Amino acid sequence: MSRYLTTKDYFNTQEEFHLEYISELDMLKTYPVPKNLDNYYDHPDYISHTDQKKTLIDKIYQLIKNYSLDKKVKLIKKLRTTEKTILDIGAGTGDFLKYAQKDGWQIHGVEPNHQARIKALTKEITLKESLADIPEDKFDVITLWHVLEHIPDLESEIKNIQNKLKLNGYLVIAVPNYKSYDAKHYKQFWAAYDTPRHLWHFSKESIKRLFKPYKLKLVQTKPMLFDSFYVSLLSEKYKSSKNNYLMAFLIGLVSNLKGILSKEYSSHIYILKKLNN
Repeated sequence: MSRYLTTKDYFNTQEEFHLEYISELDMLKTYPVPKNLDNYYDHPDYISHTDQKKTLIDKIYQLIKNYSLDKKVKLIKKLRTTEKTILDIGAGTGDFLKYAQKDGWQIHGVEPNHQARIKALTKEITLKESLADIPEDKFDVITLWHVLEHIPDLESEIKNIQNKLKLNGYLVIAVPNYKSYDAKHYKQFWAAYDTPRHLWHFSKESIKRLFKPYKLKLVQTKPMLFDSFYVSLLSEKYKSSKNNYLMAFLIGLVSNLKGILSKEYSSHIYILKKLNN
């Protein structure tokens, strides 16, 4: 491994972390990984586990989230599946599963955070704490929306996920792309590095190489166009301690425009299919 970049936990502790490049996977790894990693999620403003709308950034996040939930359900609806069984890993407070349930899906979810599971219960969504509580060979679709980058034992978890997926089932993954224009522009301030909560940082090539040994073939890649704007807004705050909305909008727009030619967007959705050979 070689040193790619040095950044910080700008969200919380201001501790310094390094990003190490893994050439065989075209992937970055956060180093060092704190032993008490759970503590880095234990913050009232950690937004993926909350439904709060306190600040303008919170409100923007919730607006984008609601729009994205509808788009995500439409996306999985287009997949050719034998039934409509779905498992959402890292389900947060259960919003995606609630949308999927309304569309007729048989829903299951995993969420390790206790407070998030409690909030999901208020929406009548029951989530399991661990993937070990989920039966194998059961699901037509498994989703991880900005979750893969948080998983410590990556290869072991991919194997477990593969075992839960039916043959010819689909694995849908959304992750940030460290080769996007906004990542290159903001460098160490790029909010989607989010060290140390994000342990891994992926490119399109990373996903192909990482999943190939598990007979999971990449069949489609789609951009997440809103991510560039939201990530740029947070990045501007980390860079200058100000909410520079105009600059964030411009960088987000430029990133998406450059992505049309480069195919390197701020975040991608990857659709992989489980094959038998």
